[in-house]
Amino acid sequence: MPDECVALIDQIIEERHRVGMTQAQLAKACGLTQSVVARIESKRARPQIDTLYKILAALGCTLQVVHT
Repeated sequence: MPDECVALIDQIIEERHRVGMTQAQLAKACGLTQSVVARIESKRARPQIDTLYKILAALGCTLQVVHT
């Protein structure tokens, strides 16, 4: 998995903890199963872009792209 994807997943985990959501709560808010969220967070699955946007929306976040 690319480093950028790993970093994004780590940020998603941090934000989920910051807002006090469990994996199950996040999954429900996104229309996913808890096992899908767990696989993404453990980096065993790379989220598709539509799934990523659902997760970010449920956390109240947006995707910010930085060009270097």
